[in-house]
Amino acid sequence: MSNSDPKVGPKPGQWPPAPESAAMPPSSWAKRTGFRPKFSGETNASDSGQISLPPRPKEQKNSQPDVEAGRVRATLPQPPPAPPPAAVNGTDKAVVVPAENKDQTVVKRRRDSDGGSGGGAKKDGLGHGANGAGPNGVPEGPRRAGVRNEEVIDVEDDGFVRGRHTHMKYELRDTPGLVPIGLYGFQHYLSILGSLILIPLVIVPAMGGTHEDTSMVVSTVLFVSGVTTLLHTSFGSRLPLIQGPSFVYLAPALAIINSPEFQGLNGNNFKHIMKELQGAIIIASAFQTILGYSGLMSVFLRLINPVVVAPTLAAVGLSFYSYGFPRVGTCLEIGVVQILLVIMFSLYLRKISVFGHRIFLIYAVPLGLAITWAAAFLLTEAGVYSYKGCDVNVPASNIISDHCRKHVSSMKHCRVDTSYALKSSPWFRFPYPLQWGTPVFEWKMALVMCAVSIISSVDSVGSYHASSLLAASGPPTPGVVSRGIGLEGLCSVLAGLWGTGTGSTTLTENVHTIAVTKMGSRRAVELGACALILLSLIGKVGGFIASIPEVMVAALLCFMWAMLSALGLSNLRYSEAGSSRNIIIVGLSLFFSLSVPAYFQQYGISPNTNLSVPSYLHPYIVASHGPFRSKYEGLNYFLNMLLSLNMVIAFLVAVILDNTVPGSQQERGVYVWSETEAARREPAITKDYELPFRVSRILRWVKWVGF
Repeated sequence: MSNSDPKVGPKPGQWPPAPESAAMPPSSWAKRTGFRPKFSGETNASDSGQISLPPRPKEQKNSQPDVEAGRVRATLPQPPPAPPPAAVNGTDKAVVVPAENKDQTVVKRRRDSDGGSGGGAKKDGLGHGANGAGPNGVPEGPRRAGVRNEEVIDVEDDGFVRGRHTHMKYELRDTPGLVPIGLYGFQHYLSILGSLILIPLVIVPAMGGTHEDTSMVVSTVLFVSGVTTLLHTSFGSRLPLIQGPSFVYLAPALAIINSPEFQGLNGNNFKHIMKELQGAIIIASAFQTILGYSGLMSVFLRLINPVVVAPTLAAVGLSFYSYGFPRVGTCLEIGVVQILLVIMFSLYLRKISVFGHRIFLIYAVPLGLAITWAAAFLLTEAGVYSYKGCDVNVPASNIISDHCRKHVSSMKHCRVDTSYALKSSPWFRFPYPLQWGTPVFEWKMALVMCAVSIISSVDSVGSYHASSLLAASGPPTPGVVSRGIGLEGLCSVLAGLWGTGTGSTTLTENVHTIAVTKMGSRRAVELGACALILLSLIGKVGGFIASIPEVMVAALLCFMWAMLSALGLSNLRYSEAGSSRNIIIVGLSLFFSLSVPAYFQQYGISPNTNLSVPSYLHPYIVASHGPFRSKYEGLNYFLNMLLSLNMVIAFLVAVILDNTVPGSQQERGVYVWSETEAARREPAITKDYELPFRVSRILRWVKWVGF
């Protein structure tokens, strides 16, 4: 039947009709990569941000811009356009294009997550929508060049990638001025204060250190974190990521601290154990440096995908459940209140803005700590935790009165005047290398830390990818990732020399802070690092932090570890999260990460066994009673301790299954990094990741650690 038949009209095309303008050149890396947002918050492998040059189309007749693929796609002739639907109640509504095939674009405009107009896309003075959209959300043709901050990604309140439009206030190379940078830098570090200070508050008392020792370690952590952050933003990945003591190193550090050979020490246990930790961290950091700068990390990247990163990081947070609430239970009226405050600030009050800043969401941890600390101080001063005839300084074993023995837990854990760290700390103190003495090198402990450094590298790979989607023009190349991992190894060597008790790595919580604060400027992080170094020189600052009551530390850790687990699982948004393949792999990884270590931790321990360590540290004494009992004690130590770490089991199960079970790249959500040659031809990508002071030109021959 011919098309001239009056009863048969032309085949209907898409609605609204495609623009008749010339091809729209891609204005951002997201268009070139085939970035496809999904309304469920789930993205596929192409969302990883592969930077590639689009092929030149052979035919541009009757063409329209393909936003998904970043190139011009030929289409069939369309009927004359009909008028668009009227707005409802004067408000622009989301426009969904009925797709005739899976390659057609679905357009959905979103509310500004930063508290904007809330009535759809912002309009200019002519009534046109943002990003080249018409008054009803219909594209109007090619956009003007030079708009840098538009049409990259859309970050919602939870930090997940939702759409195409970025709401970042400042991107990687933006420098708004000294005052804004200073304020945003201070805000950035204050929002992740818990990640910086909580680990020393846990490991130093476990080593038998005093409040003064805790104060010195806290000052050292602040100093090393500032120095290593400056090094990483200058010569590492160059992304706005803060370096600090990662929770990845906490479990092996506690396992080493509770080793059998340290149980019968007499004298200063703290310095002796710290020197053992320093030696293990230095050797492991050297291994990580070789892994990065030798180019092996580029090969290792092929095994690391979101399905591997997600359960590995989630297992890091879930593994500390035995420490969290049991410590909070020593003073429920203080610990539970703090947990509830942090939850209320971060969830129920997260949309409340004060002067354009969502202070409750950004400062949930420091605000909760300050309020709870003040309340506990007032209760202590009012005599609520003072009992007649009872002295808080008397050891519990020497208390005879039943009345005092009944209230010993409240006197010890609820009072806030039992720490003398602030009084004993000097006003000025400079942290220096080898301040605890010469490190002691034990190969069995070093091997455990070497394995953990691999987990730390996996953590950093996920942070590099997520932060580049937020703040940079495109993802880094495999060489830049290798360079960042190599420099993290050098930074951990510095942490071992200075004696922080843990290695230095990228803080995963930093990515969430970037998404929430909308601050991706490298200069803000660097200025905040300089301020951190200055604060570390004031001894009273370390003493003030060290005086935080232990129950409050445990309450904050409950929230931080929960956040770490959630941030780890959020990596699944880059894969097909609904795939049965991925569901089974992640489920098996998480279950065995809890069950297998439980077997090692409980092996050979009867319920009536009297252990000298507190109950919340029982999972970390496995080296003395694990199932491996060969004639080689060092090998037994290594295997028992390594396989009792939850994150190690999760990583092993996930990396084996994900790389052996068949699955497409889209289903697996394979991280796609920028191709080196394509990135060289992208001026924005080159400026984002190129080393300063023309170092890149000197090291141009080292292709595996840069461009």
